[in-house]
Amino acid sequence: MRPLATARRVAIAGVILALIAVPYAISGVYYVNIASQVLLYAIFALGLNVLVGYAGLVSLGHAGLFGVSAYVVAYLLAAGYGHTIAILSALAAGLVVTAGFAALALRAAGISFIMITLALGEIIWGLAYRWISLTNGDNGISVASRPAPFGLSLASARGFYGATLVIFLVTIVATAIFVRSPFGAALCGTRDQPRRMNALGYHVWMIRFWACMFSGLLTSIAGILFVYYNEFISPQALALTASAEGLLMVISGGAGTLLGPLVGAALVVIVKNVVSAYVVRWNFMLGAIFVAIVIFMPEGLVPGAVRLAREAWRAGRPKTASTNGSSVLEPKP
Repeated sequence: MRPLATARRVAIAGVILALIAVPYAISGVYYVNIASQVLLYAIFALGLNVLVGYAGLVSLGHAGLFGVSAYVVAYLLAAGYGHTIAILSALAAGLVVTAGFAALALRAAGISFIMITLALGEIIWGLAYRWISLTNGDNGISVASRPAPFGLSLASARGFYGATLVIFLVTIVATAIFVRSPFGAALCGTRDQPRRMNALGYHVWMIRFWACMFSGLLTSIAGILFVYYNEFISPQALALTASAEGLLMVISGGAGTLLGPLVGAALVVIVKNVVSAYVVRWNFMLGAIFVAIVIFMPEGLVPGAVRLAREAWRAGRPKTASTNGSSVLEPKP
């Protein structure tokens, strides 16, 4: 399996180099902004993937967590506070709301968990829509400027993409450490055999709770980036369709993988923002692509591609046959 391991490292290195080269390979500002959208939604999908892929918990309310941090940072900036205070407060608010989400939703599992998260997400959307004195309703909240960390301006498309790429790489490394740790193994155990894990002495509820908290942290980071990218936030960002799109990114890219959310986010964002300029029925096209993925690659694009590569590698290997205890190579047909 060494060639496959080498191929995996080469693929990861190639993806990172391709992401670094994007602002230099693409001359148009519009497409650099599309690439920034892909990265921030990949962080959002990565947070959702922690629950869907590793905990086995499907959430339809993550857009609410996304929106809480987005509204907090936008409100504080509009009120005249600095970027540091606004960002830290948004992260804290996102984690507090996530804790409330987890405390209520983890009372159940399966369909019940989905419905509870859906209801909680709709409650937050309703508050954003109706609490006009705080959220400004449909008019939303505008942000006047972007931060300049270490004196580096993020006002340009390339500058913002570079900052988003750094944050994305940090989040994906943190997620890799999280899921490959003993805690991540225990989380996968609660997904596959929760009763057995409970019998072995593991606190299943607490493991899932901290997984929700880590997921909420990544989702809050994505919400903050969303506000700085658009320099605006409205209740539309918290709608059920936003949660459904995030779930589509995870499933299409490959749940339980690190690069799956990136591939899924690229698929959805490109179809939604680029293909829609040429195809009127882009929703139908996106649905058809998703159906094709479910039929031909039910595990997702990334695991499906790995499976095809593994099958091609095995097919290309010379077959061996044992004769009197010794192995000889069989000629290829």
